[in-house]
Amino acid sequence: MDPYQLNFPGVRYLIECVRLLRLLPLIPKLPFKIAVASSTEDDIKTQVTRDNHTICGIVQGQVWKACGDPKAKPSYLIDKNLESAVKFIVRKFPAVETRNNNQQLAQLQKEKSEILKNLALYYFTFVDVMEFKDHVCELLNTIDVCQVFFDITVNFDLTKNYLDLIITYTTLMILLSRIEERKAIIGLYNYAHEMTHGASDREYPRLGQMIVDYENPLKKMMEEFVPHSKSLSDALISLQMVYPRRNLSADQWRNAQLLSLISAPSTMLNPAQSDTMPCEYLSLDAMEKWIIFGFILCHGILNSDATALNLWKLALQSSSCLALFRDEVFHIHKAAEDLFVNIRGYNKRINDIRECKEAAVSHAGSMHRERRKFLRSALKELATVLSDQPGLLGPKALFVFMALSFARDEIIWLLRHADNMPKKSADDFIDKHIAELIFYMEELRAHVRKYGPVMQRYYVQYLSGFDAVVLNELVQNLSVCPEDESIIMSSFVNTMTSLSVKQVEDGEVFDFRGMRLDWFRLQAYTSVSKASLSLADHRELGKMMNTIIFHTKMVDSLVEMLVETSDLSIFCFYSRAFEKMFQQCLELPSQSRYSIAFPLLCTHFMSCTHELCPEERHHIGDRSLSLCNMFLDEMAKQARNLITDICTEQCTLSDQLLPKHCAKTISQAVNKKSKKQTGKKGEPEREKPGVESMRKNRLVVTNLDKLHTALSELCFSINYVPNMVVWEHTFTPREYLTSHLEIRFTKSIVGMTMYNQATQEIAKPSELLTSVRAYMTVLQSIENYVQIDITRVFNNVLLQQTQHLDSHGEPTITSLYTNWYLETLLRQVSNGHIAYFPAMKAFVNLPTENELTFNAEEYSDISEMRALSELLGPYGMKFLSESLMWHISSQVAELKKLVVENVEVLTQMRTSFDKPDQMAALFKRLSSVDSVLKRMTIIGVILSFRSLAQEALRDVLSYHIPFLVSSIEDFKDHIPRETDMKVAMNVYELSSAAGLPCEIDPALVVALSSQKSENISPEEEYKIACLLMVFVAVSLPTLASNVMSQYSPAIEGHCNNIHCLAKAINQIAAALFTIHKGSIEDRLKEFLALASSSLLKIGQETDKTTTRNRESVYLLLDMIVQESPFLTMDLLESCFPYVLLRNAYHAVYKQSVTSSA
Repeated sequence: MDPYQLNFPGVRYLIECVRLLRLLPLIPKLPFKIAVASSTEDDIKTQVTRDNHTICGIVQGQVWKACGDPKAKPSYLIDKNLESAVKFIVRKFPAVETRNNNQQLAQLQKEKSEILKNLALYYFTFVDVMEFKDHVCELLNTIDVCQVFFDITVNFDLTKNYLDLIITYTTLMILLSRIEERKAIIGLYNYAHEMTHGASDREYPRLGQMIVDYENPLKKMMEEFVPHSKSLSDALISLQMVYPRRNLSADQWRNAQLLSLISAPSTMLNPAQSDTMPCEYLSLDAMEKWIIFGFILCHGILNSDATALNLWKLALQSSSCLALFRDEVFHIHKAAEDLFVNIRGYNKRINDIRECKEAAVSHAGSMHRERRKFLRSALKELATVLSDQPGLLGPKALFVFMALSFARDEIIWLLRHADNMPKKSADDFIDKHIAELIFYMEELRAHVRKYGPVMQRYYVQYLSGFDAVVLNELVQNLSVCPEDESIIMSSFVNTMTSLSVKQVEDGEVFDFRGMRLDWFRLQAYTSVSKASLSLADHRELGKMMNTIIFHTKMVDSLVEMLVETSDLSIFCFYSRAFEKMFQQCLELPSQSRYSIAFPLLCTHFMSCTHELCPEERHHIGDRSLSLCNMFLDEMAKQARNLITDICTEQCTLSDQLLPKHCAKTISQAVNKKSKKQTGKKGEPEREKPGVESMRKNRLVVTNLDKLHTALSELCFSINYVPNMVVWEHTFTPREYLTSHLEIRFTKSIVGMTMYNQATQEIAKPSELLTSVRAYMTVLQSIENYVQIDITRVFNNVLLQQTQHLDSHGEPTITSLYTNWYLETLLRQVSNGHIAYFPAMKAFVNLPTENELTFNAEEYSDISEMRALSELLGPYGMKFLSESLMWHISSQVAELKKLVVENVEVLTQMRTSFDKPDQMAALFKRLSSVDSVLKRMTIIGVILSFRSLAQEALRDVLSYHIPFLVSSIEDFKDHIPRETDMKVAMNVYELSSAAGLPCEIDPALVVALSSQKSENISPEEEYKIACLLMVFVAVSLPTLASNVMSQYSPAIEGHCNNIHCLAKAINQIAAALFTIHKGSIEDRLKEFLALASSSLLKIGQETDKTTTRNRESVYLLLDMIVQESPFLTMDLLESCFPYVLLRNAYHAVYKQSVTSSA
């Protein structure tokens, strides 16, 4: 027990409340009104009721946050230097010989002012407890003198508060005795006070004696309560009709059809009535505390009254421990046996205790388990009926609060006993279905909150039309009714008579606290022995008023009634058990639909706080927030995992439908047709896709069935409430699921690419698209379970996947595929292992010594590129294009360096193309000719790949947004030639984003524009661009000597990819001369003249090595013109005879046929 739980400066306030309660039976009417007026609360009844319940809570709660935290303890108690002094003080407590023990206490002399300052709060808290004890004792004496009549069925409020006060007092003194450092704190403070002021604190002698006297608090209190036995025993014995009726077995409840609305349909609309209305929902836990502690304090009655003994034994058989405060428990059997063992003649009682203990250990667990089982079905029935017919909440409100109270008691009993029972009977204290019971409690609470106005209408009419009439008749029939009592009774009747349904319809706020206070006051007046109007003689009046008070609560105190009957804030202090119950709930598929009950319980936590102890609000609030967050997060994770498993199954099924799996089936069909036997005998026949949907027996449950069932159950829970408020924070369960789905969908998409950086393996875009579509189909089906916007999930995730990095800074499929195509596929093209086949519109592996680990065609044909466009979208394809252009710009930068190295020769060649001899001499002076052609080929390959990507993007967008694409295409095709280039480039950029081909590639223009050097003038840059085209043109003839330059009609290209030069020359020329504001057409004409002149010269060569593929190279001129929007065939024929092109085509086709043969 932590001493700092008693840090409660507000105890004096409670003492004043107790004083008022003590004076109730004695003070005249006017002083009573003055006392009430001076009170800090609205009414004395609210004060006493709440304070009796919460005094222990406040006393402990002030520094409850610091409980168990050694850092929160005063440093003097853990300081090693003061250890001997503290031990000395504790040993001599309460007397301390300060003068004769200077050596041991010398160290404290230096710290006395700090000790006085820091321990004052703790010390005076103990003083407040002592004063509280004094006033309670004085109050109890006064009650005995007045011979107050107590009967829980008649003067319910007075009796309940009397018993609560005694239990509060008892509990407080037990808690006080559990504070190990109490003597150290009080002794240290008193020593410091004496050293500072020369005398002990004036309260110290009494306080020290109290601490010593209450070392064994119950033993001391048994002595104190000898004179109070009559009043206490009368109050307890009045429970003889209430407690046994509440403490029945589940079978008895079931036979009586307790809480059932449909057991007697004819009486369904009749109001639920009882002579002991407030006793019906009275806490069983509270009654057991009253009985066990009460009869321990007045134990003599157990020997003389059989009713008292039966009550006590019944309570002892029901529980093994009682809650002192929150999670502090009191083991009743051992404590009672220890107390009675030293009392002569109590052997029978000791035997009773042992028998009851054995019964509690053997049967209590199973009895309460069966009760919980019954209550689950009873509450389910009640909640179902009320949800269909909420109007029944009016006449059957008592059933609702009884059900809530019964369930609350059973849950708290289980929570308290789970960690305090023998291991051998542990199974009875593990309830995996507890979530269901809590869930139906929450459902009933929700019905009461939702249909509060329905209940108000009913009970406003009940009070004015029935209760007022009956009460008026009872008052009229009273033989003796003093004036003051008559005035109060008349005010009750008048208050009820004035009520009308219109007040409910107008939204008027009702407040019957004054009426309930008057009745509480009237109970006090009429329960003393000398009262003119004795309530003991007019029991019907008391029972009727108790019923009326319940009806008034149904009008103005529904929220308070819910807290009174169903508050489960105790879970805040059983965090480990709370979390364990939640995990058990999630692990059991049939219970997962009730898992929302645990976050909803977190909304209860703030009801265990008190305005007089604000320090713990933040700690309890933080705990409620963290637990609620954890529960919702775990629920969302569980749902996410189930969805992921379903997606995995569906992806596997979708994978079976991929074209790659049909080869074996086709092969089997062909062989069967040709009657060829293939495969080994006995080889099992491969199951065809769809066989999993064939059901011969509906009892057979597949894994997918189980997953869907579990998901639907859990989603019911997530979808149960749109939001919940916990400590002024709003939680939305569906958003947790949405968030987790986004994260998992993102990871799954990236994971399904199966990218391996070490081996450079990656999934084919079409296969990834199939898996993603299967995944999305499953996610779309979630909308059937939970009201979430799955389209928002798709938009957030898929849009992020079109960027280089996602919101978490992780790589996306855009970055992975861009990297793979650039670093793996196109790099192998540059290395000569892959060629671009225009006829197939794909890149194809070439036969080489080292076989590649992938088939390029399976990643670059039109279907794969379309799938890639579907996955990456316009944004992702734009990023891919920009990355391609970055590689092109780096190649162009290197080309410019080569031009600069040969600038003088190229300048001369530019003007000497009509002088063959001089051109031949100049050509020999050129350096890095092969490098120029290789880099231009690489550029052409990259542009060819981009052309494939753009075409695929255009196809995809034309399918999804045909009208928008056609509008963009029309806009592009009708740009006037005289349009300003900036405007034209904007149109080209729009067109390029839609995948449309443009005369000038805007992405290439942007990439090459970034290369402008500050050290070179624009004129020089322009000259270099012109000379680059010259360099390429004069270098073309060298390609004829390359063995790989042979043109293949089958692929409509060359195996060394030089056919890609056509695209490279046109695109680079268009981009460069757009940047430098030159004439693209003129520069390409100049290029064509230089190229044709250079190629015509190889026609005169006689060396077969240098001219082996002359005809194949001739075709490049035709390709360049065909590719260019700026050149025409007429222009080509003026430079290069068409007959040569025709003969070249004839030659290469003839050669192709010959080689094939």
